[in-house]
Amino acid sequence: MSKVWSCNEWDALEEVIVGTALNARFPHADPSTRLAEYPDRSIDQIPQGPFPDQIIAEAEEDLETFASVLQTAGVTVRRPDAWDHSKPFGTCEWQTTGYYNYCPRDILLAIGDQLIESPNVIRGRSQETHSYQSLLMEYFDSGARWFSAPKPRLLDELFDAPGDEPIPKNLEPAFDAANVLRFGRDLLYLVSATGNALGGQWLQRILGDRYRIHFLEDVYFGSHIDSTLVALRPGLVLANPERLSDDTIPPFLKEWEVIYSPPMENQGRLSADYLKQAIGSEWIDMNLFSIDPDTVVVDSDQTQLIALLEKKGLNVAPVKLRHSRMLGGGFHCVTLDVRRRGAMESYFKGSPS
Repeated sequence: MSKVWSCNEWDALEEVIVGTALNARFPHADPSTRLAEYPDRSIDQIPQGPFPDQIIAEAEEDLETFASVLQTAGVTVRRPDAWDHSKPFGTCEWQTTGYYNYCPRDILLAIGDQLIESPNVIRGRSQETHSYQSLLMEYFDSGARWFSAPKPRLLDELFDAPGDEPIPKNLEPAFDAANVLRFGRDLLYLVSATGNALGGQWLQRILGDRYRIHFLEDVYFGSHIDSTLVALRPGLVLANPERLSDDTIPPFLKEWEVIYSPPMENQGRLSADYLKQAIGSEWIDMNLFSIDPDTVVVDSDQTQLIALLEKKGLNVAPVKLRHSRMLGGGFHCVTLDVRRRGAMESYFKGSPS
């Protein structure tokens, strides 16, 4: 029986991959990194080299704490292999170095018993799945279906986008797995700096008519979807009030209750110099992770958000990722929920069955 079975963001969790901060580096300064992470800067202004040792040590400590919370809840926690991201690699058209293994959500998409390697936008992520190879082989041997999207060439012209809409051109499918939010047979795909429309079209074609891709466009160009919308349980989603409103919520989600996050708290703890290097916005702390339909892991600083979720009947496990902004990943980002109990269901009118 396949060890991979994950249909949505909320079913009871059984196995998860939690990333690692070990050997993490700033992404190599090139047009792909500029578009995806630093569109407001020139290439020579992009931070370079390894993240500071203290940040890596504290981030790894926090990930261990998070993993312990999941294990206490009965969840099997897996970690990627250590990887030397400083080694150069590339193609005949460009050279780069690696990034990190902090966010498995970004590079692998679990849909039912399928694991899909995404055609990532940042060049330095194009070999990131290698550090998950032993896990992928284990899942494949158990019966999981393992696919890889077409490898994009990632030439400079792909990233030559207008400043107001930093989206990779539709020259080839390019997207991060974290541009996708799963609602059973309906998937929401964010068109942004880390995913062009062609990527969503490829995903729809490869999944076929048993799934339905909804495109979320012109609301947020920065990066991934999971600090813009959070699927909490059937009938309930959490939305970012700076990026969405009742008018711009995807039409299919208007069948559900939409609650809006309060402002993020305790942002003043971070210095100006720290924020100059940080990859994530303040909304990364809205990036929560469901253990089951009634239990979520939430940033411990976000007392107003915790109160809102508790008002909706959710149990909250408060945990802190001190460097979620620096490394650009909250609880949903640093996980890949490999196995959840539950069935592949249709939750909306007109959903495939």
